[in-house]
Amino acid sequence: MATTLFKDFQFEAAHHLPNVPAGHKCGRLHGHSFMVRLEITGEVDAHTGWVMDFSEIKAAFKPVYDRLDHYYLNDIPGLENPTSEVLAEWIWQQMKPVLPLLSAVLVKETCTAGCVYRG
Repeated sequence: MATTLFKDFQFEAAHHLPNVPAGHKCGRLHGHSFMVRLEITGEVDAHTGWVMDFSEIKAAFKPVYDRLDHYYLNDIPGLENPTSEVLAEWIWQQMKPVLPLLSAVLVKETCTAGCVYRG
């Protein structure tokens, strides 16, 4: 049976959105407590009873997390316009090669706003 599991991560980062209209509040430097959810979809192993060990997901995400946490996102190659949509796709590109069962990346920049990227 195909099952989706997820692991959530939180990081702090600053950014600004260079392509918004003049005067838009997101054009100014500001920060967020971002939440990232990595979803993994696959078959449940009959022996282990899981799709993947959560610690494997955490270990795989650590290098990406370390590049994002407490950094200015606009300085990271590929994140020059770090909208939630661009960030979710960028994380996907970093993670899919190391987590082949990755099925979605969710990015929340506030408690009520975010996006989901499914490749």
